[in-house]
Amino acid sequence: MKKWKMYLELYVTFFKIGLVTFGGGIAMLPILERELVNKKKWITSEEILDYFAIGQTTPGIIAVNTATFVGYKHAKDLGGIIATLGVISPSLIIITLLAALVDSIEQITWAKKALQGINVAVAANLTYAFINFAKKSVKNIAGVIILIVCFSLIYFFHAPAGIIIPCAALIGIAQYFITKHKQKKSAASDNKEDIQ
Repeated sequence: MKKWKMYLELYVTFFKIGLVTFGGGIAMLPILERELVNKKKWITSEEILDYFAIGQTTPGIIAVNTATFVGYKHAKDLGGIIATLGVISPSLIIITLLAALVDSIEQITWAKKALQGINVAVAANLTYAFINFAKKSVKNIAGVIILIVCFSLIYFFHAPAGIIIPCAALIGIAQYFITKHKQKKSAASDNKEDIQ
């Protein structure tokens, strides 16, 4: 019985997240952090950033991928399935209802104004998510340089994110191996000095 309660809590939590998330996966980062890191304590801030990074580079929608990762971590295979179903259920319900009403919505002025208001709120949410994400991800001068170069390539030169993200990952891996090599070299020279 306790397992079913856990599965229900997982579904309801991700249903609520899916219900209030407008603007795609990145816009849901603050909501995920509040619900999963601060309230539920199912994952850490670092893990949520890792799941987002992996979700960004794997096929599919970031929100769904992240829900699957968190659900799997919390309750293995069935947890991943239930979290995924939870996060997509509101969209399925809303899209089904809107599909039936789409012709009439285009004619309703207040509905158009509501969508404009939602867009402004999504822009604010995305800005907050970007600043928060940058604070936690950019930890040194190399990170600042990668951030500026990637942003410039995407914003000014319209480079596809599908190419930029794997390239940034390769730079990060190269940076790791270079740092590791320097540490080994430094340790070896320290050992030589100790011997002499």
